Amino acid sequence: MSFTSTLTRLTLGASLALGAFGSVQAANEDVKMGFIVKKPEQAWFINEQRAATELGEEMGFEVVRLAGEDGQQVLSAIDNLNSQGAQGFVICPPDVRLGPAIMNRANQYGMKVVTVDDRFVGSDGEPIEEVPHLGMSGYKIGQQVGEAIAAEMEARGWDPQEVAALRITNYELPTAKERTDGATDALLSWGFPEANILDAPQQNTDTSSAFSAASPVISKNGDFEHWVIYALNEESVLGGVRASEQYGLKAEDVIGVGINGSGAAFAEFSRENPTGFHGTVAVSSTMHGRQTAEDLYAWITEGEQPPANTETSGTLMTRDNWQEVRAELGL
Repeated sequence: MSFTSTLTRLTLGASLALGAFGSVQAANEDVKMGFIVKKPEQAWFINEQRAATELGEEMGFEVVRLAGEDGQQVLSAIDNLNSQGAQGFVICPPDVRLGPAIMNRANQYGMKVVTVDDRFVGSDGEPIEEVPHLGMSGYKIGQQVGEAIAAEMEARGWDPQEVAALRITNYELPTAKERTDGATDALLSWGFPEANILDAPQQNTDTSSAFSAASPVISKNGDFEHWVIYALNEESVLGGVRASEQYGLKAEDVIGVGINGSGAAFAEFSRENPTGFHGTVAVSSTMHGRQTAEDLYAWITEGEQPPANTETSGTLMTRDNWQEVRAELGL
């Protein structure tokens, strides 16, 4: 074969390769994904969506931020994404039992789905394994909460027999039950009396619903001078703390420990005077947003499906160390 023929072949091959690369690059630039959250006004979800959007700007894909506060709104959001040409979405569902309905709609449009924070469950109540998920180990995070409360009770010299534990619950949400179960088990292992654990079922997962749930429980159990408070998140714990304040309990008589590490906790730690909100087990919502968006992007562009379940751990954040922990976790 002549040198000219060989050169022509090499040039043609390079052109085809460059053309193929250009097509892949163009395809990547056209990637669009949704990021649907159940509580778009909460700092945790604001951080998640912002982190995903910033990653998209860095890597060259678009993130459409949407709210999905109930089943109908989620399905409308998926329809919206389809009309915009999105190839998939990350979602924290308003109800994990909506998983089959959400996946049915997503499959109709050929969309890839990754769940964050709360994991889909099927009609049998078991996790839908084929949908990749990233979230906390609810039980382990809960154990950290219980251990932090026990350590602080010990530091204050409290007799557990004279302490009431306000457990603000939402058993409709499996993640919430895992967290409060973990905290309860840690307290019981430490020696806290089970009879002193008082339930306050809340209708939602925010501060106002927790306040409404906690108030009558505290009112009916005024004989206790010391209280500890735990729940599925820091907003709910703050609701319990506000209720304790309403009934005249002083900050030094209350130990509330939440979960997340968001603006709600930062605002509380920034107050001039300490409150009964002792701390929170902080998890990086920024990392959750970036990682799930990156995983979905790789799945869309490279066909690389993320792991079935990735669990993250937490760090205790208190008034004394919150600035350092915030910087370390990128919150």
